[in-house]
Amino acid sequence: MTEIEVQAKAFRADYARTRVEIAKAIVGHEQIVDGVLTCLFAGGHCLLEGVPGIAKTLIVQSVAKAIDLKFSRVQFMIDLLPSDILGSEILDQKTSEFRIHRGPIFTNLLLADEINRASPKVQSALLEAMQERKVSIGDTSHVLPAPFLVI
Repeated sequence: MTEIEVQAKAFRADYARTRVEIAKAIVGHEQIVDGVLTCLFAGGHCLLEGVPGIAKTLIVQSVAKAIDLKFSRVQFMIDLLPSDILGSEILDQKTSEFRIHRGPIFTNLLLADEINRASPKVQSALLEAMQERKVSIGDTSHVLPAPFLVI
């Protein structure tokens, strides 16, 4: 067996174990789960559409738990600001220095719910993070964790 064949066999075994773990929480939705996993492994992002109550959030939480990744969810609304998802600099009164408060975007799997309700500035901040895999807070660029997937 070549090295690539060994790696492919190990990947298939890991993928099967991951599917078994996810199936403990999610019954059905195999195509959706496979799509989310494919996007994760390919380094892309994915769009889940559906009526409320079809377990979109639970699917993403289950994937994160099965692979031991951090999960965050942001409910987008018209009054949301870019700093609400990216984070901001906060003045520490004890030391008189600024410290960085990281927002929910500093995660592996980010469920961005109802993106269409957000203002253009917030959408732009999210799209930049999705493309560049980093965000700017103040004068500093911060690299997002890998893997980083927006759903």
